[in-house]
Amino acid sequence: MRFDALIGGPADGELVLLLHGFPQTGTCWHDALNGLAAAGYRAVAPSQRGSSRGARPVGVEAYRVSELCADVLAIAAALGHDRFHLAGHDWGGVVAWALAGDRPDAVASLTAVSTPHAGALRQALRGTQQRLRMAYIPVLRLPLIPESLIEAAGGVVAESLLTATGLSPAHAHRDITALRAVGPTGALNWYRALGTERGHSEPVSVPVLHVWSDQDPVFSREATDLSAEHCTGDYQLLELEGGSHWIPDEHWGDVEDLFLEHLAANPNNAAR
Repeated sequence: MRFDALIGGPADGELVLLLHGFPQTGTCWHDALNGLAAAGYRAVAPSQRGSSRGARPVGVEAYRVSELCADVLAIAAALGHDRFHLAGHDWGGVVAWALAGDRPDAVASLTAVSTPHAGALRQALRGTQQRLRMAYIPVLRLPLIPESLIEAAGGVVAESLLTATGLSPAHAHRDITALRAVGPTGALNWYRALGTERGHSEPVSVPVLHVWSDQDPVFSREATDLSAEHCTGDYQLLELEGGSHWIPDEHWGDVEDLFLEHLAANPNNAAR
């Protein structure tokens, strides 16, 4: 498969892979790419499976978390690295947590943006609040209906749903336009593949920076706080007051300094 990606920074810098969520692409990491490049890192933000024209396999099973993790390792290998820093937002955070738990040898540091650890999320889903926050997911798992919703009124309906959660109109338009151009089924299959394999909830031993906004409509404080219990190494939580779910696009200026400190404190000393 061929993945589209945005790349910044010197070729000999420590590799930082940036994983986006739904319904976005690697473009959501624009501000992070610039900051990482200026700091001397090799930053790469791929548009993941289903969101790149050359990486849209057919079938729900192709979008299991194990396949998405394998993509990250393959992208790093194609760039000449077997160990790297990893940051993920939303669904990208799910993949990042899973890969850090399953392959700590490959991950120098983890930055989880918005997304809690899978085990913590399962614990929180026993309560009403987190279940209500994720009540939209069964709709996205339906056949055909979510594709129709994304196409409705030329994407305007989907854009309005995103702006209601705190994403700017310009970024919402950018993301829905890109999703419609490549076709939404691949990205939606991430949701449809839920429950088709084991949970990828191993404890995480690598250093973790966890970033969460108190106005996030998707992930609750309970799920966020429980994540520390699933980390056996260094863990730090950064809480943004008044921030939305869309931290890479809308709030990166509030995060960048601590993110760069986290990378610097956990250098990747492994050979390529």
